[in-house]
Amino acid sequence: MAVSFDKPNPIQRIAPIFQGFDGLLFLAILLLAAIGLLTMYSVGYDHGTRFVDHARNMVIAAGVMFIVAQVPPQRLMSVAVPMYVLGVVLLVGVELAGIERKGSQRWLDVGVVIQPSELLKIAMPLMLAWWFQRREGQLGALDFSVALLLLAVPAALIMKQPDLGTALLVVASGLFVIFFAGLSWKIIIPPVLLGAFGIVVLIVMEPSWCAPDVDWRVLHEYQRQRVCTLLDPTKDPLGKGFHIIQGMIAIGSGGVWGKGFMQGTQTHLEFIPERTTDFIYAAFSEEFGLLGTLGLMLAFIFLVMRGLIIALDAPTLFARLLAGAVTLNIFVYAFVNMGMVSGMVTMGVGLGILMSVARSRRFMQS
Repeated sequence: MAVSFDKPNPIQRIAPIFQGFDGLLFLAILLLAAIGLLTMYSVGYDHGTRFVDHARNMVIAAGVMFIVAQVPPQRLMSVAVPMYVLGVVLLVGVELAGIERKGSQRWLDVGVVIQPSELLKIAMPLMLAWWFQRREGQLGALDFSVALLLLAVPAALIMKQPDLGTALLVVASGLFVIFFAGLSWKIIIPPVLLGAFGIVVLIVMEPSWCAPDVDWRVLHEYQRQRVCTLLDPTKDPLGKGFHIIQGMIAIGSGGVWGKGFMQGTQTHLEFIPERTTDFIYAAFSEEFGLLGTLGLMLAFIFLVMRGLIIALDAPTLFARLLAGAVTLNIFVYAFVNMGMVSGMVTMGVGLGILMSVARSRRFMQS
């Protein structure tokens, strides 16, 4: 008697690929992606190919997220050391033979032009999570010292390019792992208090610190100018402070309800410079107002909270540390500039890692 087998339909064939995906996390990602596309269409439809480029990059990021989500945390752990070593080697390559643009040497030509520091945003938390997983159950002061050394090497190389912003993001991604690994609050609190005190002193002493003849030594001139402009943009309202002032005007002019989709005057009359990149949040606030801004923040907060829940439920120490660090990285990206300045593909990799950890937890439970 012949036995017949029904061929699975296309939906049945692809269903296993999505099995185990965290639905709430995926919903938050879709919501934020839709907000991003909507905003970019409004601010970029009359600005060359910016909307098309953004949509293309978002598709690439979604593809990267989907691919990374298929990789189990155990496999991610196996690439942690090679990725870290490759990143450091490429950073050394930038130092020796990098491409210089606008006074910064951040890029390397390896057939295609790449920015190795972007790789470290992912490689750094992977490496430190791998290190603490290997030392699980026997962590001591020496282990945390080694972790700090692993963090300091690439951070110093990135600072030397100079690229203070990326260096701070890489340092943050590493410190998050070290914090989740159990670093004592007795060690954490003193530098935090010292940093807070330094910021207060900087703000109070701003007039004398930002005098033209003052040399900050540890910072390059453009970095000093950025700090001083942030502290008081009105000192150069038609120069370096123009962007910040116009952004503040746009945010305030949106009011509670906003001016409406594609109705932002500050945006479309081009008072906001870089409205499709650095200042897209100001353009969003002008058109969607306080309520829209609160909705955007709540969406990011929901994504971050969901990521932390995934981290808490992760099946291994490596997965827990990695998921926690990636989640707080997203928090930093989002609330430093509402997630619009950092690399989109890097965000895609990070979200893919969260999806991977969530899938591994569900598969182990089943």
